[in-house]
Amino acid sequence: MIETMNGRNTGARYDVVVVGAGAAGLSAALLLGRAQRSVAVIDAGEPRNAPAAHMHGFLSRDGMPPAALLEAGRAEVARYGVRLLRGRVAEIEPGFSVRLEGGPVLGARRILVATGLRDELPGIAGVRERWGKDVLHCPYCHGHEVAGRPLAVLGTHPGAVHQALLLRQWSEDVVFLPHTLDLAAEERERLEAFGLRIVEGEIERLVVEGDRLRGVELAGGRVLPRAAVFLFPRMVPHDGLLTGLGCAMDDKGWVIADRTGRTGMPGVWAAGNVIDPRAQVITAAGMGSAAAFALNADLVDEDVRRAVERHRTSSPRTAGAGR
Repeated sequence: MIETMNGRNTGARYDVVVVGAGAAGLSAALLLGRAQRSVAVIDAGEPRNAPAAHMHGFLSRDGMPPAALLEAGRAEVARYGVRLLRGRVAEIEPGFSVRLEGGPVLGARRILVATGLRDELPGIAGVRERWGKDVLHCPYCHGHEVAGRPLAVLGTHPGAVHQALLLRQWSEDVVFLPHTLDLAAEERERLEAFGLRIVEGEIERLVVEGDRLRGVELAGGRVLPRAAVFLFPRMVPHDGLLTGLGCAMDDKGWVIADRTGRTGMPGVWAAGNVIDPRAQVITAAGMGSAAAFALNADLVDEDVRRAVERHRTSSPRTAGAGR
C-alpha cells in the first residue's frame, strides 16, 4: 500500500531514501529491505511505460502488463518493512533532507535517484494518441508483436536510421519516411541496400480508424498503408535532483555514474533510465540491485568507522600498556 504524504512524515530519517518507484527503485529497495535497512521509496506515480499494454524481454515476466510488475514489486518490498510514499520530491538539500512538494521532509543517510526519463514526441497528429499502441519505439520490446507486417519508421530523429535497419530483421516491408530529416548519401545507400524503401515527403498525420492505425498521410494527401509506426523519441532524463546536488554530466548531457550507480557526489547513487536511456525494464532492475549492494556496503563502512571511533573514545589506551 502506498501512503499519501502528510505532516506526520516530517522528521522521519532513513538509511536510504529512494526517489522513483519503477523497476530500478523497487529492485534496490527490495535488497536494502532484506539487508535490514530502513528505506523509504517516493513514488510520483508516473511510470514511463504506462502507455504500453505489455512489457517484453524480462525473463519470467515476458508479456506482463507494466502496472502488474510494479504492483507485485510494491507488495514484495512492503514485506520487508520498506515504506512506500506517494509524492513528488521538490528538492534534496545537502546533508540529504528530502523535501517533498507540500512540505514534508525526510532525512536520509544515502540517496538513490531512479526517476527515469520522459519521451519527447514529435508534433505529428496522432502520434501521442497512439504512443505505446501502434506507434512504438523499441524493436526489441515490440518488434516481435508486429513481425511480418508493413511497418514505417518516421525520420524525426537522427537515430531513426539505425532503428529502421534494426527493424528489417522483423519485417521485409519496412518503409523509411525521412520527413524533415536530411539523409546523408551513405545513409540512403545503407537503407536501400538493406531492402528498405525510402518514401519522400513531409508527414501530415497518422490515419486512425476504429482505434487502429491504418497508415501515414503525407503532405499532398497520399496515404501509405501501415500496420505500425516506429519513431525515435528525444529522451530527456528526469535528473533535476541529481544536477541540483552537483552531480557532473557527460558531453551528451547525462549524469555520470560508475557501474554501481555511484555518482561523483558522496552518498548519491542513480539507477535506471535517469542515467542510461538504453536500459530496458530488466536492465533497470539489475541497475537497482547493483546500486543496493554498493549502497549497503558504503553504509557498513560508515557504521564500522563510527564504531571504531566510539571504541577508541570509550577505551583509551593506557600509556605503556602491553609492556
